[in-house]
Amino acid sequence: MPTIFCYSRVSTLDQDTSMQEQALNAAYPTAVHRSETGSGTTTEGREVLALLLDMVGTGDKLVVWKLDRLARNMHDLTKIVATLESKGASLEILDQKIDTATATGKAFLQMLGVFAEFETNLRKERQLAGITLVEPQSLQRNSATRYANTVNKERHHRNWQETTVYHVPQSTTR
Repeated sequence: MPTIFCYSRVSTLDQDTSMQEQALNAAYPTAVHRSETGSGTTTEGREVLALLLDMVGTGDKLVVWKLDRLARNMHDLTKIVATLESKGASLEILDQKIDTATATGKAFLQMLGVFAEFETNLRKERQLAGITLVEPQSLQRNSATRYANTVNKERHHRNWQETTVYHVPQSTTR
């Protein structure tokens, strides 16, 4: 009898999988459910996903709530789908109603994968643009701070030299 494996994932510890798990439980209450915390930008380091991909066999199905919970780039998505296909298993994405057991599901999944990767690349570009915008301001502040620190050190050193009284023992002056 085929087994249904449900997989949920969040990126950070302050997030939780409850919304994903509710949807997966509603669709497949008797399935094997597993979840983990880790970045979706790569499949590396996602031991639960690796375990599920090892466990699937002929006729089994891996189910996720949304595509971005599984992969955010075409390379990883294609690799996961190829692994499932090589084992005679399929992938279902609940939110988009995609099932790779059908030709339409396979085609639609590939289109969504392209858009998911596009979205990730746009986010990276926005982050880089923000960093580029902030960097010159940060450098100016750091330069001004360094200059002020240098001036203060020079003033302190000058004041110290002017106010320091050197005591020479009398035994060395005779």
